[in-house]
Amino acid sequence: MRATRSALLVTLLLACGGSSPPPAGPGPGPAPDDGLTEIRRRQNAACEALGPVLTACAVEDARTTMTPEEFDQLALEQTAPQHTAEFIEACEAPDLGSRTVRVYEVCLREESECEPLLACLDHVHDPAP
Repeated sequence: MRATRSALLVTLLLACGGSSPPPAGPGPGPAPDDGLTEIRRRQNAACEALGPVLTACAVEDARTTMTPEEFDQLALEQTAPQHTAEFIEACEAPDLGSRTVRVYEVCLREESECEPLLACLDHVHDPAP
């Protein structure tokens, strides 16, 4: 089970892609005129929120599964921000479906711990009802 979660985490970090949830939605007033659709704005917000969280989960997992020497070799001061940026870039690149964006939003809002978050993100791959 742990290996599956680690594999999912690595896949998410490479494929798309702290515990700050994405914005709940647009506040009062007009939406920004950035040329993006509402779903694209939501996708970008979810990707930007999910990136640091998944990086933190990967660091937590590495800390518990690696030896101290292996962990130190990760050079997290440089690699963690790079992995976060790469995840966000890859996550924002394709137009994700509204269901995928919604799963990201709900998982980020509802789950503050890594294991439940990763389990929640498994629903991205579930067939739509």
